[in-house]
Amino acid sequence: MMHRILQEERPYDIPVDAAYGVLFGVLGATFLLTVAGLIMNVAMKKKDSGLAAILRPTDDFLSARNRYAWPTLALSFFASGMGAWVIYGSPEMGAIRTTSWWGVLGYSSASAAGGWTLMWLGPIVKRKVGEDQGFSAVDFALKRYGRLMQLLVMGVSTFYMFIYVVAELTTIANVYATFVGKSTVGTDSEHYTTKISSIVVIFTWAYTALAGLPASILTDKFQGVTISIFVIMLLIAATTLKSNEVSQKQLDNASGWFSEGFEALVTLWIAIICAELFNQGAWQRVFAAKTDRDMRIGFGVGGIMIFLLMLFFGIMGMIAYARDRESYDNFQKLGYLSIFDLIRNLPQFWHYVTLILLTTLAASSIDTLQNALASVLSHDLIKHKLSPNWSRLVVIALNIGAVIMANRRYEVVPLFLVADLVCATCVFPLFLGIRTEDWEVGPIKIPAPTELGAFLGAISAMVAVIINGEVNNVNKAINPYTGKVYDRSALSYFWLIQNPTEDCALCGKKTMVTFIIVPLVGLFFTLFWSALDVFVSGKYARKPFCFIPRLDEIDEEVPLVKDDDEKKAEPLEA
Repeated sequence: MMHRILQEERPYDIPVDAAYGVLFGVLGATFLLTVAGLIMNVAMKKKDSGLAAILRPTDDFLSARNRYAWPTLALSFFASGMGAWVIYGSPEMGAIRTTSWWGVLGYSSASAAGGWTLMWLGPIVKRKVGEDQGFSAVDFALKRYGRLMQLLVMGVSTFYMFIYVVAELTTIANVYATFVGKSTVGTDSEHYTTKISSIVVIFTWAYTALAGLPASILTDKFQGVTISIFVIMLLIAATTLKSNEVSQKQLDNASGWFSEGFEALVTLWIAIICAELFNQGAWQRVFAAKTDRDMRIGFGVGGIMIFLLMLFFGIMGMIAYARDRESYDNFQKLGYLSIFDLIRNLPQFWHYVTLILLTTLAASSIDTLQNALASVLSHDLIKHKLSPNWSRLVVIALNIGAVIMANRRYEVVPLFLVADLVCATCVFPLFLGIRTEDWEVGPIKIPAPTELGAFLGAISAMVAVIINGEVNNVNKAINPYTGKVYDRSALSYFWLIQNPTEDCALCGKKTMVTFIIVPLVGLFFTLFWSALDVFVSGKYARKPFCFIPRLDEIDEEVPLVKDDDEKKAEPLEA
């Protein structure tokens, strides 16, 4: 294994109390904004008292159905989609010469591509589910297939969003430790970073539990504007500092258009699009749009804003690398920390600005994820006249787990890769379900997916990941920087740590090929198992899988795809 040197510089000296002041200031302002919005909302509706609205939340608490125009959706999609993690991912691509331009553009465009995909897919799923029947991909799974696929999608979505929260808490806790001059790899700062992550989840949970999705979207507008202003300020400050200047020749020598970067671009596009389709926070905003037009424009504009933000951080990584190539090439400095190499020479005022910006980014994504995690269960609870407060308790448990996981300080990009690869196994099995009629290709008839076929297709794709690990001789996942072993089981390949000598977690042909093969395996075997299911069970294959108990008769209303000798089923209700 290549020996990697960890040489931490500690140029930051924000007092601990001052850092706490920034943390409580940003989160406190967001909380007060939420309370003000809740009071105004209750006053305008003049229905239940504020306490009753909190204790007995309605469907609007989770969906804010058909309420928002495109400017609000653009800011919301931008703020909720960009977390504090952006200071690691895109700068790392810029600070590695072999990825540089392709990698930066790949990360930037892929981060926006999930929203651009939803511009097309969102209205289709919304019509299939029914505008007043749900607000997420989990509801689509139940409506189109049945309870078995709903449980699978619920599990995958919850896993992805939980990992996202862990990554956000890890990032923001490490940022605060860095700015107050504490280590981010030793044990001396564990107590401090745990306190930071705990404070963040407590505040964000409190205001989302008070007012739900409307609160998250309200704060997104404030956070989106704040992020935009502070990024522009930081851009001017960082690029006009004398010590950060690089010549055109330095930049040219430190960057280029290499095949390794293009491989990372392909990996990122597939990984992020697959993951975003299981982000229930994004789906909530699809259903919150006033019209399909508002949704498409909002997600399109929000995607452009995300692209520009990621591009900014990526180019900052390239500049940092160009300034000190030798240190980065020898791993005396680490690519994913490159943004701090530029910020550290700025006056302390700018350190405070950066801390405010990153706290805002973390809060905007975490509150969205907490709402989305609650929505996974809450719609079923409301539908069956049970208290949605049970979902709040589940979110509390997940928050506690996320704080514990964040304290283990996993690398952020590999964390996302685990979640992305799990999502990639299920993306085709779920969304092939937008088709409810058989395909006819010449003399060949390909049945539309059945629930059992889709479920087995997802399982087949998961098995393909394990087989990839065997083929690539990966039997354990090891942190390339610290040597910490993450996993020794058959599932270790999900970490996609192919070779400790790789320049970055996203680099390498094997990772790219894995992200190409796995979704295609899910596609092929969904159709294969569905065809076999129809061949064996006939018209009964079109019904929800019978071995999962039903909760009510409504769940049975899944569209049937009839054989040619039977009358065609009516399409799903819009």
